[in-house]
Amino acid sequence: MKNQTHSSLGSMHPVLFFAAVYLVALMLSIFICSSLFYSCNSSHSVLTEGKSLPPAPVQADQSLLAATGR
Repeated sequence: MKNQTHSSLGSMHPVLFFAAVYLVALMLSIFICSSLFYSCNSSHSVLTEGKSLPPAPVQADQSLLAATGR
């Protein structure tokens, strides 16, 4: 009988293949989700960036109101 000279790495080929596919899918999903998250957050700041706060209400001078009768 001959001794087996084949390595056992050949039998691990499907497991290694699916582990590699899993890691690639995981990295792509992290990249896609993070880019969507940052694009949603940056679009919110872009929409409010050009807008200023509404002006504060001006207190009417009481002497002017008394003079006009209001």
